[in-house]
Amino acid sequence: MPRTRSTAPAKQTESDEPSQTQATSPPEPPSKTFILPSSASDDARFIMLPNPRTAELNRYFFCPKLGMYEFTVIRSTPQAPRSFLFTQKSEQTTKGTIAKAAELAVATPIDMMFFVIPLLAPTSSSQTKGLFQPLDDIIDSQDELPKHLRQVFYNDLFRPVLESRAEAICDSVEAGDEKMLRFNETKLLKELIVKAERMVAQGLPASLEERFIRQALATPLMSVKREDASTNAASTRNGGEGGEEQDPKDTPSATTATDSPSDTTPSTPATEQLPDSSTPDNMAHLLRLSTALSFMKDSYLPKALCARIDELLGSSDTPLDFNPLQEHLKQLVSLRKEALASRSAGDFTRKRSADDDDDAAESRAETKRRKEEEEKKKKATVSRGVKDLKKVDTSGMKKMSDFFTRSAAAKKKT
Repeated sequence: MPRTRSTAPAKQTESDEPSQTQATSPPEPPSKTFILPSSASDDARFIMLPNPRTAELNRYFFCPKLGMYEFTVIRSTPQAPRSFLFTQKSEQTTKGTIAKAAELAVATPIDMMFFVIPLLAPTSSSQTKGLFQPLDDIIDSQDELPKHLRQVFYNDLFRPVLESRAEAICDSVEAGDEKMLRFNETKLLKELIVKAERMVAQGLPASLEERFIRQALATPLMSVKREDASTNAASTRNGGEGGEEQDPKDTPSATTATDSPSDTTPSTPATEQLPDSSTPDNMAHLLRLSTALSFMKDSYLPKALCARIDELLGSSDTPLDFNPLQEHLKQLVSLRKEALASRSAGDFTRKRSADDDDDAAESRAETKRRKEEEEKKKKATVSRGVKDLKKVDTSGMKKMSDFFTRSAAAKKKT
């Protein structure tokens, strides 16, 4: 029986050996980058709490010493994409990683009052309306309270801050050694107004100021026809004191108006906007307060409570009267409608002349099209034989009329 040589084991190549580069590869860049307060204590941590507006669980940063923080995401725009470079310096080498998505989650303070409002406000059927209750009883009555939120409420170091923020929006009475609380919507509105005043004093962001303040309070100028302006300029140039005619050189503004190319165009109304200085200061201040209140309501208050706050702002007992602002905004809306109507009327003549030009162009195009159709019809009636004869070269050949002329002359001689 023939022997077979056993196959020698394959030599281990360098690719089969564990790569030292893979073992010491740098860690992947973080999926999210958080900017946290530098003075946070060691007990600070990330927690998941229900959003005061939507009740959905979101990430927050809680420090018993500093308070509660929410995260404001700052990212690059699609028009100007950016990336982040993270480096770690050491004595020997400098290693770095790159995050393609330039996104920062900045921890910004949030008032604990907004997390207490859903518990204190009489919006749930499990809570008795209009009764004074201890804060602990109110918290214990919430069976579905998230675990992290319950830990925050019962944190001994943070408890004084929680009680003070709850008392700011509640009526309180002393019952022995215990303080009883009852939610007060008017006190909540006053707290919101105080916050709005603080936001306005610090200055609204430039984007909010431009969109919600400057554009909303811009007053439109009424339309003025250019032909009326040129007529007034000509009358000023030609008529003065005593009805004497003035030299056009003495009135350069009138000369410019009459010699301007715009006078040859149809009259068009020009609507512009007055500068912000034309708006009363109190209207701008009220609108900034209204914008700040709207931001807080839409971000931190339940929808049912927002409707109640709007009712309080519109009542006669409101702590901040927005009626003058509403009347001013209605007046601006009316002025914008008038300016738009006058602009539409001024554009009518210009549109009509453009329509006349379009009609003339269409008429010429229609005449040309008919002429081309007639030529095509004539060509279609010609037989194929005639078309072929037209292609024959007849240069040097006699015409058919020559033969008939000769025959007639011969008959006369005979």
